[in-house]
Formats: sequence, C-alpha cells, structure tokens
Amino acid sequence: MPSRKPSTVVLLVALLAFSSALSAQQAKTPTLEELLQRLEDNLNRYDKLVPSFFCDEHAISQVEPGVRSQNAITDSIFRLKRTENSDNTTTLLESREIKNIDGKPATSQDLDGPALVIGVFEGALAVVTLSQTTCMNYSLQRSNKKRPAEPYIVSFATVLTPKNSSDCLLQENSKGRVFVDPTSMQIIHLELTTPHHTIIPESASRDPIIGKRVLTVDYSPVLLNEETYWMPSTITSVSTSDAGTFHTIVWSFRATYRNYHKLEVTSRILPASEAPKP
Repeated sequence: MPSRKPSTVVLLVALLAFSSALSAQQAKTPTLEELLQRLEDNLNRYDKLVPSFFCDEHAISQVEPGVRSQNAITDSIFRLKRTENSDNTTTLLESREIKNIDGKPATSQDLDGPALVIGVFEGALAVVTLSQTTCMNYSLQRSNKKRPAEPYIVSFATVLTPKNSSDCLLQENSKGRVFVDPTSMQIIHLELTTPHHTIIPESASRDPIIGKRVLTVDYSPVLLNEETYWMPSTITSVSTSDAGTFHTIVWSFRATYRNYHKLEVTSRILPASEAPKP
C-alpha cells in the first residue's frame, strides 16, 4: 500500500491556509463607507419587502412630577401597514388599536398618556445610511480585533444647513450612535440624543416646552413571510425640560413589542348553495 502521509500533510497545509484566510476575512473591519452602504441596502430591502404586520405593544407613559392620573399603562395591537400611493411609491403607516388602559378595557382610542413615540418603525433605520451623508457627520469607532464578535459602532451628528435640511431625516440638531452586529450587519441598538427637542408644541394658551430627549431602540430578528427582518423589541424615550421652567419635568415612554405576525386578510367566494343564511 502506498503511503498516505504526503497527501495528508498537503491536505493539512491546505486546510490551515484556508482557515487563516477565512479568519483574516472575518476579522477585516469594513470601512465606514462600506458599512453605510450595507445599512443602506438593509433599509432598501426593508422599504421594498417588509409586509404589513401587527404585534403586541405594552407601553408605560409617565410624567414626573405630575398627577398619577396622567400616567398610563397601555396594551395595544400595533400595526405597520404598507400603502401604495398614486405615484407608485409606498408609504409605511403606523397605527395602534388600544385594548387596555391600566388593566381595564379601553373606552377610547385616544392615548391619554403624557408621552408617545411615533415613526420609529418607519424611519429610524434611515438615520445611519449612505443617503444621509449630506446631513450627517459619521465616524466608525475602532473595533477590538481581539473581540471580533463585538458590534461595530457608528457615531453620528447632524449637520443641518438651509441647503440640505429639506432632504434630512432629522430636522432637529441631534447626535447618537448605532451598534451593528458584525455577523448579520444589522442595527441591533440605536441611541439618539436631541438637546433641544420640542417636547410640547406651542399653542394659543402656552409657549412651547423645549428640553433634552434621549431615544433608544433595541432590535431583534423577526420572521415574517419566511423572511427575517430586524424589528424594534424595546423603544425608550426620556425627555427632560430645560432649567428655564420653574422645576424640571421628566416625560418618559417605554414600550416593548412581541408576537409579530403578518397582517393579511383572506376571503373565499361561496357558491349560492353554500351561502350562509341571514
């Protein structure tokens, strides 16, 4: 029998070379532009393919100091519906059906809580993308090569000018960062700080209330229509009024989302012989 040792050695060397090349490829940190392009691709896929869906929303809305009756704990069915426009574009519309308020059946669909966050499902993923480079300063935090599983971190800050502001997603001066999973290349955490946010708009009876808002979003993979999308699992917002008021007021909102399902309606035409009786 001929010896198998030479071929075994060759195979071992080839495997080691392949393993080293694979490790080097996996350890290679993408450039900022490559990462922004990947996040742009993720956003385009989401905008194009995500189906209409619904999920359970459990939200706690509070204001401190304040009257206890102002606070609210709501359980709702949250919906994101894909709507086709006349110009062949698509709009993703958020809505909710309130089921319970403070553990009791809801008698109204008006959310009476002092704090509410909208637009995260429709627009938060677009904050860090290649298309927003004219509106933002982006920087990629240096990764730790000894910890390749740690997320990539992209910091951002708005650069709003009279020329670009109309095309910018964020219309208030803000800063923050996103954490990107190195395996899926999906955003898993977003932090957004707006130092001078309009908490309560101006009205005929009062001046606007301006303060600092800190918004955070955690994302988790969700299977819809046999495709995986990264959806918010937790949204938290804390707004603090400026010191110019008589005392500091804190508005907080925390919502969790679970049990995602595709939103669909099925129908069947029955023959006259099977038509249900009135």
